[in-house]
Amino acid sequence: MAVRGDVIAWLGSDEVGRAQFPDAHVVDLDGAFVAPAFVDSHVHLTATGLTRLGLDLRGATSKAHCLRLIAEHAASAADGPDAVVWGHGWDDSRWPDAGAPTTAELDAAVGSRPAYLARVDAHSALASTALRSRVPELPATTGFTAEGALTAEAHHLVRAAARTLLPPAQRAEARRIALDAFAAAGVVAVHECAGPDIGGLDDWREIRATEHGVEVTGYWGEAVRTAAEARALLDATGARGLAGDLFVDGALGSRTAWLHEPYLDAPDSCGNNYLSDDDLVAHLTACTEAGVTAGFHVIGDRAVTSALDAFARVVEAHGVAAVARCGHRLEHLEMVSDAQAAQLGSWGVIASVQPNFDARWGGAEGMYARRLGAARAERLNPFALLASQGVPLAFGSDAPVTGLDPWETVRAATTHRTPGSAISPRAAFAAATRGGWRAAGVRDGVTGTLAPGAPASYAIWQVGALEVAAPADAVQRWSTEPGSRVPPLPRLGADDAAPRCLQTVHRGTVIYGGADVDPGATR
Repeated sequence: MAVRGDVIAWLGSDEVGRAQFPDAHVVDLDGAFVAPAFVDSHVHLTATGLTRLGLDLRGATSKAHCLRLIAEHAASAADGPDAVVWGHGWDDSRWPDAGAPTTAELDAAVGSRPAYLARVDAHSALASTALRSRVPELPATTGFTAEGALTAEAHHLVRAAARTLLPPAQRAEARRIALDAFAAAGVVAVHECAGPDIGGLDDWREIRATEHGVEVTGYWGEAVRTAAEARALLDATGARGLAGDLFVDGALGSRTAWLHEPYLDAPDSCGNNYLSDDDLVAHLTACTEAGVTAGFHVIGDRAVTSALDAFARVVEAHGVAAVARCGHRLEHLEMVSDAQAAQLGSWGVIASVQPNFDARWGGAEGMYARRLGAARAERLNPFALLASQGVPLAFGSDAPVTGLDPWETVRAATTHRTPGSAISPRAAFAAATRGGWRAAGVRDGVTGTLAPGAPASYAIWQVGALEVAAPADAVQRWSTEPGSRVPPLPRLGADDAAPRCLQTVHRGTVIYGGADVDPGATR
């Protein structure tokens, strides 16, 4: 492979290449694997960095263990006795002792310090009394409980209050750490899903002002009602679209995803709905008329139905072409029927999905089955169904909700816990690379591939083994063109180690890795 400036100039055999580029600097990669770099289609950068900087509770194995980790962090933190304790990742669905810590138990662990501890799905959180007291209107809001985790409006308010207690330098360091981690994972572009109820406008502006080699495409999750409002909001935010985490509902783990039928383990609840049918239609109509990407966060089957009903009304009023050209997208889309998948495919709606959700919570003994029962749970995250109906797929991590290693995302999509829902390695790799670019509106036919004329955005990997044991016609290849003569994907079986990134290059510039691998050379 020859790279000239920020573009791939040539691919082929060594002999032909060296003859065409006699003055090139040649680098022998000694068997390393070169592939298009990854794109993560759904992230929250500041929250990801804060988790890496501070209190990561994803490893807590019980309520007692969780409280011990919190107490140890509060006692050892070097940022002062009054600084906010910011944590993420507790997951009570995996604990033997049911139930999250109470406010009283949290206060005993942190003392008088304000503490904000998001559940792993980021749709509910524990808040200490010291933090709650900073929001006087809290008891009158939806989602409030005196002793339990806060959801909905109550959660948004305490998160906003906690954010004001984070020093600007800490937020800046968090963003840098997150972007560095993505670069080290072979990711050259991410889709930041921002919004007024997530990090707020200040956070999004700080992200936009951050200089880094990883490319950030932003989506702003705020509803509008007219095309003029849509254009004005895009101008004000600089976002790519009014999509991402524009919440129709919440998450299954927090029992806030909106369902047609009650939760199995909470039979008095069908979850939360945050946008009315009229809101959905108005937003989609406004964005379609303005030629702006719209989209929603939908997880529960009732939320998906509501969103698709809105799409159907807008398609009827404006036509399929007007809807398809906007690149509208749905985030997560976990509970979708056969008929709904066919509709989405016919309308060109993009599914921005997270395979690691199934890896973490799927299966007969997983959280999904406990929340919904086995029959409903086994229909979640039907990637094969979506692909078969022509729904464009873009893969993301929802970091910090799941890990940001893109090879684990590809592995999860190819080893789905429900038989028949997995997709091929080639399709999964395409969704994690080219699919992310397409979801961001880059549809030039070459970005996200290794081909002459494509941007020189790629990663170099050390791998244990490639998929060479299968017959030649059965080998799954990373190229999106079935006839391409390119190396096979690394093995991603359950016992295979994930590839290790040696270098990441974006548009010809090294953004991770040592100088011993020079991007401006024939390979």
